[in-house]
Amino acid sequence: MSAIRPQNKRMTTHSVQEMKRKGEKISMLTAYDYTLARMVDAAGTDVILVGDSASNVMAGHETTLPITLDQMIYHASSVVRAVERALIVVDLPFGSYQGDSKQALNSAIRIMKESGAHAVKLEGGVEIIESIKRILTAGIPVMGHLGLTPQSIYKFGTYTVRAKEEAEAEKLLEDAKALEAAGCFSLVLEKVPAHLAQKVAESLEIPVIGIGAGSGVDGQVLVLHDMLGMTHEFSPRFLRRYLSLYEEITSAVSRYVEDVKRIDFPNEEEQY
Repeated sequence: MSAIRPQNKRMTTHSVQEMKRKGEKISMLTAYDYTLARMVDAAGTDVILVGDSASNVMAGHETTLPITLDQMIYHASSVVRAVERALIVVDLPFGSYQGDSKQALNSAIRIMKESGAHAVKLEGGVEIIESIKRILTAGIPVMGHLGLTPQSIYKFGTYTVRAKEEAEAEKLLEDAKALEAAGCFSLVLEKVPAHLAQKVAESLEIPVIGIGAGSGVDGQVLVLHDMLGMTHEFSPRFLRRYLSLYEEITSAVSRYVEDVKRIDFPNEEEQY
């Protein structure tokens, strides 16, 4: 059965909010470069996240912390040049917004102005509300992010599921409501119990997009390199691999190396 081709109308923050109101699920994937972003967009993805996960999958760092604002702008610019339909959201990297709302605004302005993206994403709850409000005063849409927040990994000390205990679950719900009240157009919930994620989604008017948060939310997001099987060491419960590109690509490269070594490539039809 062939996929239904999406309309080419540009997605906006209003579009994703309308999708929630209509009960239509929101699809979101990461992208960090022109070539893959074109494919993700052409396939009908609603939202493309230029995630600070580029620090892991593109640069090989252990955490998301090392990636810089300049590097995020570079990746976002590459994605913007490729995309015709999807809403493009860019992560503000670690150190570019925490504790200083003026710095947060300046960082968000640089991303919007220099990359051409459509919105920014920040990790955290009430502790970053001032930064969110200040960014919104410039007319820049903000997506929130609660639950497991990878930029705080050294605080948590583990990538385990968050908000399993009642006190943390209550705080997460309060933070979600605070982000909505501050003006966030949507929210990502990462690695929290499914029943809690559904409760949050039902409590908010804005869309809630989950990753490892069950099916009771308004949409889903995955890291593109994970769902395509380009990475193979990372296998959390929530990840569904739609391809096994690590094996396919390494096999193709091995065949190429072998063909070069035995002078089978190029053959007579492949030369001038």
